[in-house]
Amino acid sequence: MNDRPQPAAEFGIRAARTDDAAETDRLYDICLRTAASGKDATDSFEDPRLPGDIFLAPYLRYAPDLAWVLARPDRPASGYVLGVADTVAFEQTLEREWWPALRARRSGDPVREGSADAFARKWIDRPPTAPAEVAAAYPAHLHIDLLPEAQGGGNGSRLIHTLLGALRSRGVRGVHLGVGKANADAVGFYRHIGFEELVEEPAAFILGMNLQGTGRG
Repeated sequence: MNDRPQPAAEFGIRAARTDDAAETDRLYDICLRTAASGKDATDSFEDPRLPGDIFLAPYLRYAPDLAWVLARPDRPASGYVLGVADTVAFEQTLEREWWPALRARRSGDPVREGSADAFARKWIDRPPTAPAEVAAAYPAHLHIDLLPEAQGGGNGSRLIHTLLGALRSRGVRGVHLGVGKANADAVGFYRHIGFEELVEEPAAFILGMNLQGTGRG
């Protein structure tokens, strides 16, 4: 009999089950637990659904074919990557269909000034859009979030490369993302896999990657 501890099963990547309410709830939880520059924001939000309403659910609804999760066999997801091929079209769709309904649904919810909830509500009321020059040259964008248990071991890189491959197959010319300057580990990770700085904002960088040129990434 072998009493030695067995290694944990490796993480695999599969398409997100966007019609599975339990999986969606799990992804909302991941979004919340990584919403503080990659760290757990559970104690920061009075409404724990707010981060997911902004950074998760619109992608699952309007770009479900560009959503993948990272999970061990028969276990709930430990991370995900989301993307859209056309940022401008996506932003226009959200302004028509997503943000108005979300604003109406949350209009009566009180929030404390200066709180994380207040910041999220301001985002919903006035969502930022990609700079025109960025969206023209790097029309796709992505979000990736991993719980600590899934960080390292190349999991983030594998998730992103899954999305990049799908974008390349569609002929998308470039992809961009935003990352807070406070999240130094993430900035270093993105640069390591081939993203380059496009725009420096007061609290964040916009990084981009050419998908149809040198083949980097």
